[in-house]
Amino acid sequence: MSSHLQRAMEDLIKVFYCYSGKEGDKYKLNKKELKNMLQEELNDFLNGTNDAKVVEKIMQDLDENRDGEVDFQEFVVLVAALTVACNEFFVDLVKKEKRGI
Repeated sequence: MSSHLQRAMEDLIKVFYCYSGKEGDKYKLNKKELKNMLQEELNDFLNGTNDAKVVEKIMQDLDENRDGEVDFQEFVVLVAALTVACNEFFVDLVKKEKRGI
């Protein structure tokens, strides 16, 4: 039986490979694959934004080696950054609730 963290890690790996390799390199997300993944998996974060510009910005920020694709390590950076942002939002919300705001 695996732990919550092990399952979360497995899920990250599964999500990445679910979208990568539909075109070209199966170990990387090209811009189209990244866009599909963001729309399907993180739609709440994109809601009300210009998808094309957001995807382009995310691709530029993540693609450290400038090969025009996002590998698993670069993908994990995105997930970690979003997780930190969500945690900060949650912590701020809890603090406000404690203060009765």
